[in-house]
Amino acid sequence: MTDPSPYALTLSHKVLRFLAVLNFLAGAAVLSLLVASILDRDLIMRALGVETMAGSEHLKLGMQMIAALGVCAVMIAHLVLTRLKAIVETVSDGDPFVLINAERLKTIAWSVLALEILHLIIGAIVAAVSTETQPLDIDWEFSATRWVAVLLCFVLARVFEQGARMRDDLVGIV
Repeated sequence: MTDPSPYALTLSHKVLRFLAVLNFLAGAAVLSLLVASILDRDLIMRALGVETMAGSEHLKLGMQMIAALGVCAVMIAHLVLTRLKAIVETVSDGDPFVLINAERLKTIAWSVLALEILHLIIGAIVAAVSTETQPLDIDWEFSATRWVAVLLCFVLARVFEQGARMRDDLVGIV
């Protein structure tokens, strides 16, 4: 059976490489902002539109905490992107049902779970530091869809593991 879309894997590989570069650039920007806010918090906060007033220290600290979590999220996203790229490469080679891909999918699942936990922590920080006079609006919202994606990743990891074991058994029989 021929692949109806022979360029899909090539495109996927290129998109994943592009996303990895974009992730790196975003991480560098967030890290730079975090470092700058540590060196001269008031200057950076004014540039971001945060007024210095009574009680704004909690807001500034909260924003720094969110930036630090953002740097962590970039590292976790890097794990996801590199593991997904490796899976795409095994599909290109014609042998996706190998145990290493099951492990890669487990890593992706745990990473996406970690990202969702970070997302919840960020929501809690926003709720804790926002005030009526200085709200921190990052357009945060809960999404059940992302939690379903976490479950899907764990299920796919198990499917790949079973598929690899069944393929290995079949190869041993033939």
